[in-house]
Amino acid sequence: MQSFRTELENPVVAKDIIDLERKIRLFREGEIHEEKFRSLRLARGVYGQRQPGVQMVRIKLPQGKVTTKQLDRLSDVSDKYATGNLHITTRQDIQLHFVSLDRTPELWAELEQDTITTREACGNTVRNITASSEAGIDPNEVFDVTPYAYGFFEYFLRNPVCQDMGRKFKIAFSSSESDTAFTFMHDLGFVPKIKYEDGQEVRGFKVVVGGGLGSQPHIAEHVTDFMHEDLVIPFSESVLRIFDRYGERVKRHKARMKYLIQDIGLEAFLKLAEEERLALKNKTFKIKRDDSLPVLSDGKIYDATITNPLKYEQWLNSNVYNQKQEGYKAIGIKIQNGDIKTPLARKWVNLIRQIAADDVRLTNSQGALLRFVREENLPYAFEELNKLGLAEPGFQSVADVTSCPGTDTCNLGISNSTGITRELERVILEEYPDLIYNKDITIKISGCINACGQHAMAAIGFHGSSMKIGQLVAPALQVLLGGGPTGDGAGLASDKVIKVPSKRGPQVLRVLLENYQENALEGELFNQYYARQGKIYFYDLLNPLGKTDNVTPDDFLDWGQTEAYKTEIGIGECASVMIDLVATLLNDSEEKIQKADECFQAGDYAEAIYYAYTSYINTAKALLTGEGAKTNTQSGIVKDFDEIFIAGGKIDLGVSFQELVYQINQQEPTQEFAKYYLAQANLFQQKATEFRQLQVAE
Repeated sequence: MQSFRTELENPVVAKDIIDLERKIRLFREGEIHEEKFRSLRLARGVYGQRQPGVQMVRIKLPQGKVTTKQLDRLSDVSDKYATGNLHITTRQDIQLHFVSLDRTPELWAELEQDTITTREACGNTVRNITASSEAGIDPNEVFDVTPYAYGFFEYFLRNPVCQDMGRKFKIAFSSSESDTAFTFMHDLGFVPKIKYEDGQEVRGFKVVVGGGLGSQPHIAEHVTDFMHEDLVIPFSESVLRIFDRYGERVKRHKARMKYLIQDIGLEAFLKLAEEERLALKNKTFKIKRDDSLPVLSDGKIYDATITNPLKYEQWLNSNVYNQKQEGYKAIGIKIQNGDIKTPLARKWVNLIRQIAADDVRLTNSQGALLRFVREENLPYAFEELNKLGLAEPGFQSVADVTSCPGTDTCNLGISNSTGITRELERVILEEYPDLIYNKDITIKISGCINACGQHAMAAIGFHGSSMKIGQLVAPALQVLLGGGPTGDGAGLASDKVIKVPSKRGPQVLRVLLENYQENALEGELFNQYYARQGKIYFYDLLNPLGKTDNVTPDDFLDWGQTEAYKTEIGIGECASVMIDLVATLLNDSEEKIQKADECFQAGDYAEAIYYAYTSYINTAKALLTGEGAKTNTQSGIVKDFDEIFIAGGKIDLGVSFQELVYQINQQEPTQEFAKYYLAQANLFQQKATEFRQLQVAE
């Protein structure tokens, strides 16, 4: 592998990329343990694929906001390093597949030339900050949440508080009480609110905490109806610090923050978060508001003759939205499976420059929203989009199915999700064409139980599975019903109803839609109908499709496959795996000391203190690992270290380890305290290293 260098202007970014190249080289040479390297590359957006020898690279686009120049850059990078495809995710990211590990630093460097990052797009980090794609143009919003979402992205990127968490952390901002960003399923969710004090408008947010999907969905819990805008970042940092300290770190299936809140209760959790305020560098944090409009098109009006009046009317009524800015419209672009080839993307970008603002928003339904299109240009926009195949009606309707990549590329995929997506959309468009206007019923599909396709919050959800039929195994779909947002930070998780062979998915959809159309009360929405009839009713309705005494050979073929199905599940990388090697942990600790020292020299005392804290924890964990002790949580590590090493007389610190370490939330982050705390961390690391050397020598 050739040594890589970058000439980026931002020295922090350049150092990151050069460090990734160096770590890849050391990994290739056997100098870095595989699990340690996995943790590092995941935090740089480099994720393993189902196919050996290649990687998926996830690109972090805060709130899905992307410019035309950035889209061109993404296309160029995909052509050069990947497959010439851009995959839009449900978290408003873009993913590139089949990338060589050795080329990822170079790829990242090229992205950064247009201020695009892969940093912390995967791994145990704060993931992409998502927001309603209509934020800033939503007629129902009380203010634009765009600058707040971006402010969160900037504040927590590379923040030491969230570099070594036990699990991933997700944050969302909705533009209004409609909750189109699905705050109810996030670790932290924010819905904008205003109130008036002394006749002055005050901005704030309703806050919810502890939501999540996965195999055990949990609806976020209510924190407050109004938190002042200047307090949301300090509160969020406190929450992250508590999650970092008390969250599970070994049992991945129990490591999300929702489980911590379930274990200790919301009241106790919020009390711990409040106790962190003293240690915060920023007791308040003002996010810079930006009410300026994006760069608009030149205002030219283009002539157009509608060649397909019926499709134009369908498109106009299902894909075009009012903006709060008079005279402008937003256009939804339906992108099947979230996949757009780069030649098409470039043509699309050229059209965007003609007709819309230089502010495209990727959506959490794997599509895109064009903004600030002059109303007079809608006929031209339709004709040109239609030539590109990007004017299909039914944006964010029942005909716009959300799907993860599934077994196409993902290690965890159990059965195909993209093929069934195409088939379900075909069924709707051909057999139920009027449903392109129905935005109440959502269909979401995941290739496994982990809910990247958000099946657990769909009105009609499917996740990949398998089922034993005689001596054979068939691909299957678990059917879930009744989920989705109910508004203002609240929502419903879908109920598991029945499992069916995968090839029967289209018939499941037909039965559900026809039953709903025939039996629902006037004006009754699908989820209301589901709640009225109940889970057992729908189980009985679908039960004939779940029976396996009448299977055909086709039932043993997954969608898009010609060979008999077999279950092939690899190792998931949705979060980094815990590293239990003593030497690796001690090296980690030493690196954190170095980072703490760098921050101290730069005058970043709060950051230096947190890196020193992480060093304390990693050092203690290393020695506890050598003793065979459990190291599930940071708080448990502190407690057990006192019992085994301090009370046991193995190491003398003069005080308990708890007294030493927990000064972090009992002191202001001053220069004086940072200097003391870092010196003690350094001394502790030295003592631990000496202890380990003697232990190994015995």
